[in-house]
Parts: sequence; C-alpha cells; structure tokens
Amino acid sequence: MVSNVRPSAVDAEELRAQIQEKYAEVADTPEKGFHFHTGSPLAKRLGYPDEAVALLPASAVDSFAGTGNPFQFGDLNPGENVVDVGSGAGFDSLQAARHVGDSGKVVGVDMTDSMLRKATEGAEAIGLTNVDFRKGLAEEIPVEDGWADVVISNGVINLTPDKSAVLSEISRVLKPGGRVQIGDIAVEIEVPQAAKDDIDLWSG
Repeated sequence: MVSNVRPSAVDAEELRAQIQEKYAEVADTPEKGFHFHTGSPLAKRLGYPDEAVALLPASAVDSFAGTGNPFQFGDLNPGENVVDVGSGAGFDSLQAARHVGDSGKVVGVDMTDSMLRKATEGAEAIGLTNVDFRKGLAEEIPVEDGWADVVISNGVINLTPDKSAVLSEISRVLKPGGRVQIGDIAVEIEVPQAAKDDIDLWSG
C-alpha cells in the first residue's frame, strides 16, 4: 500500500538524538520530573492493574513514560512471540513476558542505551529469561521476517517522522494473521506540514 502522506522534513538523526537525550534522563533520573507523566501514577491513569504493576521491578515502573496501555486490547497468549517497539525500561515487555510464559518469547527494541540497560537488569532482577532486549530503531526492527505473533508499542510511533516506514517494518516482522496492540497519541485534525517540519515541536 502506498501512502499519500508526506513524511516530516525534520532531520531524523537530529530528532533521534534529542529523543535519546530526553529518555536517557528518564532512565537515569526518573525522580527529576518531566513535562510528561511518568511512573506508577501514569500507569494507574492508563488503567494498568495495580497487581500487574506490583510484580514489576521498581526500576521499570519508575522510568515508565508511555501514552496508553496496549494490554487494554487483551492479555497476550501463552506461547506467543512478541515484539515491543520502543520498549524503554521494560515496563510493557516484562508484563508481556509474564503473559506468554516460558513457551513464549518477547523481544524489546529500543534505541537508548540507558533504557536497554535498565530493562535488561529489570528482567534479571525478577528472573525472567524469555525476554531479550535489542538495540534498534522502529524503522529498522532487528527481528527476522514473520517471527512475531504480536507487536506491541506504547508512545513511540508518534515520535517517528516516517510512520509509513515503521508500519511497514511492523508488517514485515509479523506472521500472517498476526496482530498489533498499540497505545499511542493520535490527533483528530491533520497536523499542518509546517508543524510536522518543526523539530522543536517534536522534541519539546
């Protein structure tokens, strides 16, 4: 399918650098406070069950900065392969790993080293061995074709200037008949191209 939406003209590398800088702060100093909600208050606001959050390591909860709840569409099934695009500190990936059990597998993908380190340490802290965190981009997911039963994502696609490329990658890694469960920001009115091309509006 060919999209007629023109991607943003912002420099993708510069935008990624700004996003990495901000989310490294969320990973390393979650207590600092940001212009967006984080942590357990955000999880409650987004409808995550208290009992599910209580099973996660504090490090994953403290650095949670999603915009929705992909599990509102339903829990994942035992034995499924899952890709979490933009996995951050592991908040959703670790929950997904519990859903799919030992017979399933979760791959979390993120571009920020601090988040990847924190997610890996969190999985080790609670003894989950069926989750693997990999460095990568939403536009270049480091997963083989047709591997995933489910792709989840939370507050990441909205930060990518070329959403068609991201959706193509999601389609590539999904098995035929696979599904997506995404929590993200959407707008009802089309964003003017001049606003799409203003990098300060993306990262501010």
